Amino acid sequence: MKRIFLYMPLFLLLSGFLLTSMGQTIPAKLEDMSKGAELIVTGKVTDQRSSWNEDQTRIFTRVTVRVDEFLKGNNGSYSVVVTHPGGEVGEVGELYTHIPTFKNDEEVLLFLKKSNVQNEYTVFQGENGKIKVLTDDRTGEKVTANKERVGSIKKQIQKYAQD
Repeated sequence: MKRIFLYMPLFLLLSGFLLTSMGQTIPAKLEDMSKGAELIVTGKVTDQRSSWNEDQTRIFTRVTVRVDEFLKGNNGSYSVVVTHPGGEVGEVGELYTHIPTFKNDEEVLLFLKKSNVQNEYTVFQGENGKIKVLTDDRTGEKVTANKERVGSIKKQIQKYAQD
């Protein structure tokens, strides 16, 4: 029994390392994502509001993103509303797998499709359609969680979106 406790810290350390190293990757099919999305933007999450649907059977969250740049398409506004299933209303919460989550003030690159609700979008290809944008502490450059340069990704997206 004592051996288990001796190896437990090593197991926990290795587990944490593996989970950290499995950070967000850029979708392998960046070309397919770029061609399939109707709207591709970079921006910052400014607001999130969760509410019940009309018959109070499901919770949906509306995420407002202030658009910094349109890489494909243009909705004629400086913001987009992204709707996804799940969220919290009062003491009730719903969580869905493969649906991206958002945080206020988070910078993102989003691949979007028009939703059934006017002036709202959904994330194209679920969690693959959201890329979190970070600032590299050393260089000040915008990068992904895996340190891929966002500027390079944006150039690829614009090239694919034009083809």
